[in-house]
Amino acid sequence: MTANKNLFYFLLFLSMVAWGGSWVNMKILVDYGDPFNLIFIRFAISAIAMIPIIYLLGHSFKIDFKSLVVSILAGICLIFFMFCFYYGEKYGTASLGGAMVTTMIPIITFVILIFLRKRKAGAKDIFALFLGALGVGTMLNVWKFDMQSILAVQNLYYISAAFLWAILTIISAKSKISPIVFTFYLYVMSSSIDAALFVKFDEIGSFDKIFWINMILISFGATVFANAIYFLGVEKLGAAEVSSFVFLVPFCAILLSFIFLSEDIKVSIVVGTVLTLWAVKLLNNIKIFKFKSARV
Repeated sequence: MTANKNLFYFLLFLSMVAWGGSWVNMKILVDYGDPFNLIFIRFAISAIAMIPIIYLLGHSFKIDFKSLVVSILAGICLIFFMFCFYYGEKYGTASLGGAMVTTMIPIITFVILIFLRKRKAGAKDIFALFLGALGVGTMLNVWKFDMQSILAVQNLYYISAAFLWAILTIISAKSKISPIVFTFYLYVMSSSIDAALFVKFDEIGSFDKIFWINMILISFGATVFANAIYFLGVEKLGAAEVSSFVFLVPFCAILLSFIFLSEDIKVSIVVGTVLTLWAVKLLNNIKIFKFKSARV
């Protein structure tokens, strides 16, 4: 059992590396043209690849009408999240995007839930939100008081991406089916809507080997493998324990951007990431890497 548990921790670690690495993959893919073509290819591949995984896990593909509607709405959010993801990467750095977006999402989600009166903010939460704002401000170098730099287009795209994913998270919570099955339908809906409205199919066949290597990594690694391991982790280890692994994602994005893209490791991004992750920990009462026995 201990060996199985340790293997699962290792697989979770690889999943976080894959999620962090997706920012590097996308930075390379943005040089290949239209964002909607990339969105379609990524999620069409991911949806197809998830079919045998869902079958092997013994889940049913049945979906109720409410969950179907939710998957359509979430799919629309996912398309526009990826649009902002694409242009943030096009004009900015993968390290900033990977650090800022992944840490802002739970904070923005919490704030939206407060406005929707689904959560109440105590003194600890208010302090955490202040800490999160301080962290994001540090990543954006607001202390230089250069509005042109603060409001740079890549920053606006990254903030928009975090907001859209927070909305997607809240919408997806309305689904009544297994998370991994819902994710399959999310990818089906996003790729279908994208194909119907935006995709330029005549451009898809003209990509080179570098494109397909990165597309396969982001589709199978970050999307299929990482999501499958994460959902299995929640089932076997519990959401609280698995959540602690997500703290690795921004640091993986920063490190991999340095290794593969030669981006500078900026102190402002690292310090800002630590502050925002601390805020997320406080908001969600996450115990970092306090492991317990896995249900295997």
